[in-house]
Amino acid sequence: MNILVLNGPNLNLLGTREPEIYGNITLEDINNNLINNYPKINITFKQSNSESELITWVGNAPKNFSGILINPAALTHTSLGLYDAIKAISNKIPVVEIHLSNTYSREEIRHKSLTAGACVGQIMGFKENSYDLGMSAILKILDTNNG
Repeated sequence: MNILVLNGPNLNLLGTREPEIYGNITLEDINNNLINNYPKINITFKQSNSESELITWVGNAPKNFSGILINPAALTHTSLGLYDAIKAISNKIPVVEIHLSNTYSREEIRHKSLTAGACVGQIMGFKENSYDLGMSAILKILDTNNG
């Protein structure tokens, strides 16, 4: 099984960016945790600060992946294009949206997710554990769909 893990803008700065919100863990640490916790799953990791690149990756994903775990970061709240890309493939593969922080406990502008409505579900607020919970959820969805 192949899972695509996509990370949006500024997540490459984890470990130094606002540690009071995101903690001290790096994106590489998160990726390594997923590899260690899910050794039987083929996981591809991609991060971009470019909205268009993320949209392209989402659109191409059904060719090679069984599902997507995505942290759209700030694009969560602003990208109708990313919503449309996820919606366009949602009948082919499941997409689970994840966030390190609880966006509802932050600035009001972060309270609305444009992208969540196109996803099968959303997990947030558990810091790096959000990725583990998201991976577990997507694997259960895929197991249910295939079983």
